[in-house]
Amino acid sequence: MSKNITPYKDSNLGKKEQVAQMFNTISGNYDDLNRVISFGIDVKWRKKVVQLVNETKPEKVLDIATGTGDLAILMTQTSATEIIGLDISEGMLEVGRKKIKTKNLDGKIEMVLGDSEHIPFPDNYFDAITVAFGVRNFETLEKGLAEILRVLKPNGRFVILETSVPTKFPYKQGYSFYTKFILPTIGKLFSKDKVAYKYLSDSANEFPFGEALNNILRKIGFIEVTDLPQTFGVASIYYASKK
Repeated sequence: MSKNITPYKDSNLGKKEQVAQMFNTISGNYDDLNRVISFGIDVKWRKKVVQLVNETKPEKVLDIATGTGDLAILMTQTSATEIIGLDISEGMLEVGRKKIKTKNLDGKIEMVLGDSEHIPFPDNYFDAITVAFGVRNFETLEKGLAEILRVLKPNGRFVILETSVPTKFPYKQGYSFYTKFILPTIGKLFSKDKVAYKYLSDSANEFPFGEALNNILRKIGFIEVTDLPQTFGVASIYYASKK
């Protein structure tokens, strides 16, 4: 299991509240800064998530840790007739709602305030559930994953897109330098929250990936667990199903 990395080490708040506070603070420039930090490659990764979801021809899709709604918006390219974006940060959701309205998609996507450990939907409700760069922000990983399993329909598809750590030279060394020095420096220069991007890099380095995360998913009860490393291993896509 990963260390319990939190954004604000001196805060008395729990991880969940700290994460919400952090994303509320950086929500205004999060999209632009995220494109710079990832060199825009994250768009390509998200499109692969959409392809995996669309293979199941879903009607109801839940995007957890939806942030400003990038993945939820892409889900309109699937067969889904009900798309829910769930996030713990009202600031991020508000940015997302404006994007959705601009694209005239407010009739197709609903943005809901909530968190992964208390999903406000009944058992076996969604055909597909996605989380892009959000599982490492869960306060209790296993609890969040178990709640996702609860609301996923039998034979439904769960897809995670998350950072991972390259294991081969020279990508491993280059990734380590980038996340420890470059990413936090960019965050300090362009973000109102000076520690936010250090937390994002620290949590990425500590979070279980590859077979370690596969095993956690299996332990929770997911089946047919598969991981697909992306771009030399700097990110991975995981997909699984429910009995």
